[in-house]
Amino acid sequence: MKKVSFAEFGGQDVLHLTDAEEPHAGPGQIRVAVRAAGVNPVDWRIREGQFQQARPIELPSGIGQDAAGVVDEVGPGVEGVEVGDHVFGRGVSAYAEFAVLSAWARMPEGLTFEEAAGYPSVVETALRIMSQVGVRPGQTLLVSGASGGVGSAVLQIARERGITVIGTAGAGNQEYLRELGALATTYGAGWVERVRGLGEVDAALDLAGSGVIRELVELTGDPDKVISIADLGAPEHGVRFSGVTGDVPQALAEAADLIARQRLRIPVEKSYPLAEAGAAQADSQAGHTRGRRVLVV
Repeated sequence: MKKVSFAEFGGQDVLHLTDAEEPHAGPGQIRVAVRAAGVNPVDWRIREGQFQQARPIELPSGIGQDAAGVVDEVGPGVEGVEVGDHVFGRGVSAYAEFAVLSAWARMPEGLTFEEAAGYPSVVETALRIMSQVGVRPGQTLLVSGASGGVGSAVLQIARERGITVIGTAGAGNQEYLRELGALATTYGAGWVERVRGLGEVDAALDLAGSGVIRELVELTGDPDKVISIADLGAPEHGVRFSGVTGDVPQALAEAADLIARQRLRIPVEKSYPLAEAGAAQADSQAGHTRGRRVLVV
């Protein structure tokens, strides 16, 4: 089978499409014939070696954790899913023609494989950080860098829960944020005052890592009310960096429910062939994304 892998840490050029042995499902796992794989910031952070101290990996290594596809192998002890089912979920080495998943859910009716591949990590992350920051119905949540995949999920989940969201993004994404129910403003000079003009902030999420932790603490008045998923220096300001995965099966079940009830939709901004995984990661790293980027297998 074809698989994207890397043998050294570095830029996008270390990724190569290679021939590899097919993986097989172990206990509690399934294997899918991958139709699409999600591209997440954690992927290029792993490729660069940013997490090597905390979560070391051996090289050469595959890459990618989100996939949507057709079940073609069911491991021992797995119930409720059969060969031929269409699923989306989380696994390892998902940038490949076949991948083993450890958590999955059936794809809601009407969802394409490309769309489905964009949901697993972003919804899990959105649910996790909203829980960690402790924002409640009736409160106001500030989301810095709100137009990407995680931001798109946070805005819609917050709206469903009765939480007001103030979102910052580039000028071209203001209407997109408003469509998702947020009070929108641009980042850049004067953004703190613009946020204050929209309302008092109870909690804040840093999704872009654009050096705004100090200001988010100022706006909330408490570093415990700020969570970052993008700024590894956040703890220097007393702010928690959230990078440990939570309950993925529960997140996938909630995602499937929200999608089926038409309460959650994350658009695919761009699709790439598997051979262009490096370009997809470079575009993800550049930011300014609206929704998701995926690889088509």
